[in-house]
Amino acid sequence: MTKKPYLKKHFFGLLALLLLFALDGRASDTLRVTTHQKVTVVTDPSKGTKHHKAWGVFPKVKEDIRSIKLKVRMGCPDNMRCADWDYKDHITIRRTGGVKGASLDYEVARMLTPYGGAFAKDWQFNWEVDVTDFSLLLRDSVEIDYEHTGWEPNEDRGWSVTLEFEIIKGKPARQPIAIQKIYDGAYRYGDSAKDIETLLKPVSFQANPQASMARLRVVQTGHGMDKPDNCAEFCNKYREIWYDGKMIDKRDIWKKCGDNPLYPQAGTWVYDRANWCPGDLMQPDLYDLAVKPGGQHSVDINMQPYVSSNPSADEFITAYLIQYKAPEAKHDVALVDVMVPSSKDAYRRLNPAGAQPQILIKNLGAEPLREVKVRYGTKGFPRKEYTWKGELAPAAEQHLVLPGLLHGQGEKNEFEVELLKPNGKKDKYTADNKMSSRFTAVPGQDSVLIVYLMTNRQPEQTSYSVKNAAGKVVKERAAGTLKANTLYRDTLYLDKGTYTFSLLDAKGDGLEFWANPRGGRGKARLLNQQGAMLQDFESDFGSSVQYSFTVGGPKAPVADLSSFGLYPTRTNDSTTFDYYANSPQDVLVQIVTDPGNVVVHEQTYKQIREGIFTYDLSHHPKGRFYLKVLIGGEEKFKKRIRLKE
Repeated sequence: MTKKPYLKKHFFGLLALLLLFALDGRASDTLRVTTHQKVTVVTDPSKGTKHHKAWGVFPKVKEDIRSIKLKVRMGCPDNMRCADWDYKDHITIRRTGGVKGASLDYEVARMLTPYGGAFAKDWQFNWEVDVTDFSLLLRDSVEIDYEHTGWEPNEDRGWSVTLEFEIIKGKPARQPIAIQKIYDGAYRYGDSAKDIETLLKPVSFQANPQASMARLRVVQTGHGMDKPDNCAEFCNKYREIWYDGKMIDKRDIWKKCGDNPLYPQAGTWVYDRANWCPGDLMQPDLYDLAVKPGGQHSVDINMQPYVSSNPSADEFITAYLIQYKAPEAKHDVALVDVMVPSSKDAYRRLNPAGAQPQILIKNLGAEPLREVKVRYGTKGFPRKEYTWKGELAPAAEQHLVLPGLLHGQGEKNEFEVELLKPNGKKDKYTADNKMSSRFTAVPGQDSVLIVYLMTNRQPEQTSYSVKNAAGKVVKERAAGTLKANTLYRDTLYLDKGTYTFSLLDAKGDGLEFWANPRGGRGKARLLNQQGAMLQDFESDFGSSVQYSFTVGGPKAPVADLSSFGLYPTRTNDSTTFDYYANSPQDVLVQIVTDPGNVVVHEQTYKQIREGIFTYDLSHHPKGRFYLKVLIGGEEKFKKRIRLKE
């Protein structure tokens, strides 16, 4: 009997503790709603569009949602190869509330598919975009449509698509009140008979009595190929945003594609385009507009005046107004993402890195953020602290570069970041102040290394540098100092430390690009003193490529690396394959038809380490082929050949 009060006391103590954990956990609970799981997505060539619809069960209306992130994964279908063309795909809320519920047709995201003709069977890539602005709609049963456009054949090629909504439950930083679609369509651009401004009319709206802000969320991409400017896909035109009769933004509807993290691709992936690139999940343009509660306001989108003699250009625009209450807290800062170090596909051009972590933060409070303390470091290593100072408006984001080296070893490391004391005050909501990121550490190398650079026929575009962790250049070949078709072997003698090798192309088409035959082909590698290849750089790299490493610690073993090259890939007669490896291998080369995969040439090279081999295709009819390389029965390289096209 004497034990009962003791047990009762500890029972209620344990219950209180569990409730505390439950309440804390509720703020950061993560729900994952997968509507499309490896769905095979193909075109309908008879219509130019095909819908792939599925339902998902989202949080109930009364549940608090802190944030929603849409993650899109694409790969090659199990029984097909990846598709070829850069088509415009729409991810749309079709219905809410079940089969008999409301029909909405709200586009939440837009995907531009990559040129996938050369991707291996195991290729996949991940993108993500914040869709918290649609939290009023992503409730209960929702039908999500992945609409794939295009006209290419659908029997042997397509995409495997997975859509996952990552929902963080918790008190929203700003309570959404209403969402309103204001623009949605393909707006003909350049037609003198019907100017685009007659379609993009000003939109008036009344602010909710409880609203303090209306967010304008715009997704815009230009498509079509008119004359003479190749609008809208390949012409650079500006757009204006007007609010209550005043212009609040003016910018070019244009995007550089040479630094696309998804590279290389089979088509013209490096060509800059009208606000999009192949293999690109669109990030929306956001404009936070102060409103007068209950007041009347207007929004207007204007395009640069333009007239075409043969109009066929379209500006595909969706725009929404989401009204929000005032922020819940004066001081509330959130970690949006860790960019460096990271294993995310979106940041692959920045990683692995040996120094200067990079993070993205957001001010969710009502007051401007003027300072915040950042505590960071790799798990198992001492933490560093850095205080950022500046001026970050409410709802705005800031990219921070943090000082110091990135410690780690091997492939399994965890980098941890925490934000503390926004404006020297207690953060109202701490569940989104911490984040971790798994990453691969940079390799250790010897103090003597060789930069192997074979220039192409346009060397004035090429340059490289080797910098230490402080950003000091220890070796470089500046643009304009290199000669065409010349091999440079620069020996580096490096002190203990962390270094980054950066290779740049000023035009954004790398050392090789199939649509630029005048440029020829170059190649770049990093070698050790014995000539073994430590890193081979893809020649079709676009704008830049980098490689970080350390000197003075444990050295990474020399891997059994191979290098493959094929040029030209657009030819009327012959093409040349070059091969280099650290150890001898049996190499099987096949040239096959596309489509059909019929072998038209096959050659086995026994125990070779390097070689240059030319294949005459002039006796074949016009068409497309693939050159495939197999080692040990596994496909290691595949590239398309355009013959007589």
